[in-house]
Amino acid sequence: MATALYRRYRPESFAELIGQAHVTDPLRHALSADRVNHAYLFSGPRGCGKTTSARILARCLNCAEGPTDTPCGVCPSCVELSRDGGGSLDVVEIDAASHNGVDDARDLRERAVFAPARDRYKIFILDEAHMVTQQGFNALLKIVEEPPEHVKFIFATTEPEKVIGTIRSRTHHYPFRLVPPSELLTYIEQVCSSEGVNVEEGVLPLVVRAGGGSVRDTLSVLDQLIAGSPDPTVTYDHAIGLLGYTHGELLAEVMTALASGVGSDTFHALHKVIHTGQDPRRFGEDLLEYVRDLIIVDQAGQEAGELLPGTSAATLEGMRSLAQGMGTPTLSSMADVMAEALASMTGATSPTLHLELLMARLLVSRGQAAVTAPVAPSRPVVAEPAQLVQEPSPPVPAPTPEVAADAPPAHPLSEAAMIDAWPEILEAIGEKKRGVWSALVGTEVMGLEEDVVTIGFPSLTSAELLKKPQGPGLAANAELVREAILATTGHRVRFKVQELPTTEPTPGEALAVEEVAPASEAAGSWPTVLPPQAEAASPPEEVEPLVEPEVPTGPVAGELSQVGEAVIREVLGGELISEKRIDEEN
Repeated sequence: MATALYRRYRPESFAELIGQAHVTDPLRHALSADRVNHAYLFSGPRGCGKTTSARILARCLNCAEGPTDTPCGVCPSCVELSRDGGGSLDVVEIDAASHNGVDDARDLRERAVFAPARDRYKIFILDEAHMVTQQGFNALLKIVEEPPEHVKFIFATTEPEKVIGTIRSRTHHYPFRLVPPSELLTYIEQVCSSEGVNVEEGVLPLVVRAGGGSVRDTLSVLDQLIAGSPDPTVTYDHAIGLLGYTHGELLAEVMTALASGVGSDTFHALHKVIHTGQDPRRFGEDLLEYVRDLIIVDQAGQEAGELLPGTSAATLEGMRSLAQGMGTPTLSSMADVMAEALASMTGATSPTLHLELLMARLLVSRGQAAVTAPVAPSRPVVAEPAQLVQEPSPPVPAPTPEVAADAPPAHPLSEAAMIDAWPEILEAIGEKKRGVWSALVGTEVMGLEEDVVTIGFPSLTSAELLKKPQGPGLAANAELVREAILATTGHRVRFKVQELPTTEPTPGEALAVEEVAPASEAAGSWPTVLPPQAEAASPPEEVEPLVEPEVPTGPVAGELSQVGEAVIREVLGGELISEKRIDEEN
């Protein structure tokens, strides 16, 4: 059974590690100067060499000729820590994802006390250190802060922010990065030469793109292509089909159709892509990257080959002619449209529909008609004035300029005008929403300062309705009041609410209540009061006492019903259902 490529080509020294010179150079200088710290923190994306660097550092520290920046590779420690070795007793590699509790930390502390079995240092490598719990880190804190002379700690993690600050502050932190595509492309070319594998042109750039800068992921993709290839040579079609990328010829065909501005050619090329089973979002990403390459080719000129490694001269020539025909401004605007469409395509129920709409928007942004043949625009039939019109047409009056709807009002809003218009405003609110109108019944305009109207409410509880929205996703009810004020007065104002002051009844009203109440109670009916207008009509001292009826009646009957009718008509503004007296009907 074959061993995976990433295991067979794991670096055994810092010199073999690619793309991490900002980490390997300081470590090699520290080893050469014998200034190695007791704890290190290696962080970065997956597959960029964190755990490998930890093992190389352990080899350098425990080498028979060390500490050295270049392991000898022949001593027992170097052999045991090589890619084919079985491991060393003095180098303990712990998976922190499954050993992350307090008990595991205590066990590590107990093991750290004992001296190394053979080598110079006892080294603990904690992989996936961000998985250790806070309690586990706290249990390790003391020994990480002041370890024995023979103990070294190396933490490797993809999320350094999850390592508690008290641990990070006691380590030397080295952030790893993704490997640049040019270095990664050169590296996998060397791997293919070492393996004796032939690949077609354009395959390795796809492998580098699929790896995303991770050396381990890139080698895994290459290993998959080599293992699954039916031929001794890894073909471009095989790589395209396995990795799911869009074929370069299809991308060039779609862009050529877009450059021509012919809609039929564009959608024929798009349907060819869809019928191959290509994922719509992946095609959109591939097309966006192709447009990026066209911009680079148009701007870089003859140096584009250095910026696009792995691209053949023939492909660059075709891209150059296409880019020069479209121009960088057009390509840039098309890239903006693509990026926006890709963002809206996430989670879409029909990504194919979004892709077709994207093609239409790209044609529009190209600035040409997306039609196969020109169609004459329809024009309204206009009679010829010389042949059909015998009489001269009357002169057309010049159009009068329309007044802007948002023009400011001619006169400022006064408090008196606001008070006079308030009933009309309430009526307009009632036509739109009855609930808001009912909350505003009994309110008054109490003042106006600049554009702020003070509205008095009998109770502030009713004013709470103005804060509630008119409906799901709509504005508050207060906006309905502002619109009614604007429609009635022509002024857009703000308003604040205030509770109306309570008023004591006048002496005349109080006397009327005292004189009427005994008669109504004697009649066995509901207590009634005189309307406010009755005070002006007749003084209270001239009111004659009501005569008790001979036969007791209901709550409102006989002479007492006249008082209730007056209240209903003059105070409440209502009308009785029947104008006949109850005693007459009986």
